[in-house]
Amino acid sequence: MTLDQQKSILTIALLAAFADGNKDDSEREEIRRIAQSLAGDAGMADLPRIYQDVLLQRTSAKAAAAALSEPLHRQLAYEMAVCVCDVDGRQTAAERDFLAMLKTVLQLDKQQTAAFDQEADALVEVAEQAVPIAAPPAAAAATAAAAAAPTAPDTDLDQSILNYALLNGALEWLPQSWASMAIIPLQVKMVYGIGKAHGVELDQGHIKEFIAAAGVGLTSQYLEQFGRKLLGGLLGKAAGKTIGRMGGAATGMAFSFATTYALGQVARRYYAGGRVMGTAMLRETFQNLLGPAKQLQTQYLPQIQHKATTLDASQILAMVRGT
Repeated sequence: MTLDQQKSILTIALLAAFADGNKDDSEREEIRRIAQSLAGDAGMADLPRIYQDVLLQRTSAKAAAAALSEPLHRQLAYEMAVCVCDVDGRQTAAERDFLAMLKTVLQLDKQQTAAFDQEADALVEVAEQAVPIAAPPAAAAATAAAAAAPTAPDTDLDQSILNYALLNGALEWLPQSWASMAIIPLQVKMVYGIGKAHGVELDQGHIKEFIAAAGVGLTSQYLEQFGRKLLGGLLGKAAGKTIGRMGGAATGMAFSFATTYALGQVARRYYAGGRVMGTAMLRETFQNLLGPAKQLQTQYLPQIQHKATTLDASQILAMVRGT
């Protein structure tokens, strides 16, 4: 894949990120930071300019698609766009319209995209079922009784956080383009379990707000995972074939191990401490924990890589579902 083709696929992913028009200032800033980070890592100096072109509507999906002559590259661009639109839940009407338009400019028919659309829809549906959408009626009472509720020992929670981090690090190594979509639902499940261990029943809305408050954007996190896969040589599975392969060329992979581990430790402190940490403190704590988490990531990399070789689609769906 040429540099121009990589830029085109990243452009389409960024267009998908802004398709719904609902990104707030903090999420836009996080996406900008990721564009700069990826540019520095890959020597792609004009990636921040591409971000600005997308944000200011100076480019289009049609223009980006023009550089993608290979059917597998067009399929990959579409799959990445679907993942970006699905990462925070069900697609909005604006996102559905964008994907329909994208399918046209990429010259993909329904038969070419049907299998992947079904896989992505199944994962979104399973993720919604894994954690309540709305807090149950007893949530207020459970919150009030949190101090009196028995809590899991710190060692048990630490092991659970480590297990989630290892799994998410392994998911990032998988070549299937939708595999990284499971990372955020698993982070949601992790935070849900940590809250429950401290007597607090949480719903998806609260958990996603907590994750965002800690400075971990949903869309921006996926874009970073995808960007590192694309630029590192682990490019995904399109049209039934794997483009690229797992291996040492995938520079910077297992990024999600560190993010998940640091997020879990922040959640453990937050709920154990009675949820009194403000947004600034949550973000500072997360950033302070991210450095040590990256060191652990290096330590556990062989284990992450081995775990990636044991995963398949049915296992991933079962893990998200919690069965």
